[in-house]
Amino acid sequence: MANIAVMNTGLYNPFQNFDFLYKTCFLSGKTFNSPVIQVPLLPKWLLEQAGLSGEEQIQFLDESIRSYNTLVIPVNTEINEQFLNPLEDKIEAAFRKGYDAVSVLPELDLFNWIGKFLYGFVYIEMHSALRKEMTADGLNMSQSLMMKFANLNFMMQNLYTSLEFEDFTPWSITVVKLENGETPFSFRDEINTLTFSLKMKDFGIIACLQDNGTNKRYHQDIINEIKGKALTAEQFEELSARFYYSAYLFNRLPEYTFMPVEGTIYIEAMPLRGNMTKPLFDVWQHKIYAQVLENFWKPWGYVVFEIIKNPEEPMSFFEKPYLPTAG
Repeated sequence: MANIAVMNTGLYNPFQNFDFLYKTCFLSGKTFNSPVIQVPLLPKWLLEQAGLSGEEQIQFLDESIRSYNTLVIPVNTEINEQFLNPLEDKIEAAFRKGYDAVSVLPELDLFNWIGKFLYGFVYIEMHSALRKEMTADGLNMSQSLMMKFANLNFMMQNLYTSLEFEDFTPWSITVVKLENGETPFSFRDEINTLTFSLKMKDFGIIACLQDNGTNKRYHQDIINEIKGKALTAEQFEELSARFYYSAYLFNRLPEYTFMPVEGTIYIEAMPLRGNMTKPLFDVWQHKIYAQVLENFWKPWGYVVFEIIKNPEEPMSFFEKPYLPTAG
């Protein structure tokens, strides 16, 4: 398996030498003059706000099951104290206050925080895979997936280095108000598409981290429709299902150019259309969407048959569903 080429930008690329062995900082690859420590992937403040003990369990791709409080990532103490801890403090303060504070957070802060969360899972998965295979050559991972993960890591390095996005944002992030002000904490993620959602208290967040804003534009009609409205639990899960499904249908691998100029690295997005004439998304199919929705609506027991009773108009909890046109 060929390695991703080294870019002459000074940015750290962990996929160059498959650096996932907990010896160097996950974000910078450096030790500087200070040691590397193991930092909880789910910070203590989040567990406390969510009312969790840390003993709750999660299953990984290799089918291993681990508790939240055993999930850690290696971070250089200097990076942690100067850059990551201030970010955590900012997110913690907003989460404590709820929707009004979370909704006005800079999207870059949410991108960095969610990115750390998702990339942390990638790091742990890569570490497990390397331990099992004992060599990077044995890893069954596509070059495109490695590029996607590496690009996320590059972009997150804005936390400690001068890095600018040139006239684009690499993410789709949507923050919504929830009707139930005491919504229990839960999250989902899909590593292959770098899609993430979280809900707690009176807010929900949905994010696609490597789509250049395309998924949000794809769902712009329903986003406009719900603006200023509080969503029920069913509505939030329905909205989440749409993003997870469209992220799966998104058929481009965003590419970027990295240009170092006088101490700052400028990132420019290459045109998504390129030389391809087909649409950015594969054809939306209500039947498959209904299967996705069934999974998101499990707490209420809705099954595919009910959801797609009318094949042309799947069940929806929105007065105006604004579903994408099906093929």
